Amino acid sequence: MLLVDAGILDDPLVEPDLSRREVAAAVGVDVDALARARERAAAIEAMGRAAAGAAVTLHNEGRLQAIGALGGSGGTAIATRAMRALPLGVPKLMVSTMASGDIGRYVGTSDVTMMHSVVDVAGINRVSRRIIGNAARALAGMAVGDDARVDHDRPLIAASMWGVTTPCVTVARKRLEELGYDVLVFHQTGSGGRSMEELVGTGLVDGVLDVTPTELADELLGGIWPAGPERLESAGRLGIPQVVSLGALDVIVISDEGLPEPMPERFAGRPIYLHDELLAGTRATPEECRALGSVVARKLNAAHGPTVLFVPLRGLSLLSTDGAVLHDRKADEALAEALREQVDRSRVEVHEVDTDLNDPVLARAMAERLHELVTA
Repeated sequence: MLLVDAGILDDPLVEPDLSRREVAAAVGVDVDALARARERAAAIEAMGRAAAGAAVTLHNEGRLQAIGALGGSGGTAIATRAMRALPLGVPKLMVSTMASGDIGRYVGTSDVTMMHSVVDVAGINRVSRRIIGNAARALAGMAVGDDARVDHDRPLIAASMWGVTTPCVTVARKRLEELGYDVLVFHQTGSGGRSMEELVGTGLVDGVLDVTPTELADELLGGIWPAGPERLESAGRLGIPQVVSLGALDVIVISDEGLPEPMPERFAGRPIYLHDELLAGTRATPEECRALGSVVARKLNAAHGPTVLFVPLRGLSLLSTDGAVLHDRKADEALAEALREQVDRSRVEVHEVDTDLNDPVLARAMAERLHELVTA
């Protein structure tokens, strides 16, 4: 075990293998100046940056196989910043007083495992002893138990999916696997889109099957699961082959805490889809769909690599086919018309298909076209 000190105030109770001064100096941080200033936010930012640098260095040197930490709010912020700096798959376990609340800011889009400390991380007692012991055993098991067989020879595809586009992505994924690909599927709930864009942005994937850019609707129209303004841009920026469709651009997610009462004025009078007692969505109007078409066109026109767009004309998800709760043919037509007008067909290959998104024929066609682009 290797102990790293990322504090700035009292001396550590045990001798660390890597002192706070060594950790801080590597990124140009003066620990003594931080201690004198007594500015908590600045200290947490600086030592988080320093801890991240130390973790990356140790991992690159082959001295770090797993990382664990204990902390309250400050310690959690510092330690999880170090964890997020490490590659996907390196075991990361944070025992924290913050783990029972909103942990998104600590986990981000990484694979950090959060364990609630229940009691404060201040001394050893009958509760903390058991929890910390469980954490230590769990981290040790993750570190030594990595016997997963990874086939690095299989080209990697990133794919986007949401519940209402699952039939399409399932068929496409199976076809791509038959063709020899390893397919990573990302659930499009804001963090899923950010995770996918970040992975694609590393250049590690060979192609992108972006069936479900639904988070663009939340980004533009005030839904609760936006993935940020960079959604649908990483593959194009790097020139990675991409096949894109319009999955679930018909849906705006308006609540994951129960249907709001009263309904926000901008959504009043629209059809409501209740996924469960908490999750609710509504339909994008024709005017909003036209605006979404402009966003998609602008992003795809800027791509530097092979880009293909499939436009299903009879429904963008399970919710908007004929007779479904969010069916609106005028809205679908407004989206398609905006794309016809604004997509640069000298840069983007476009296929309008007279079926709905979840038609297996369409799913296989998208998978096979992506295979052609990747192997060209």
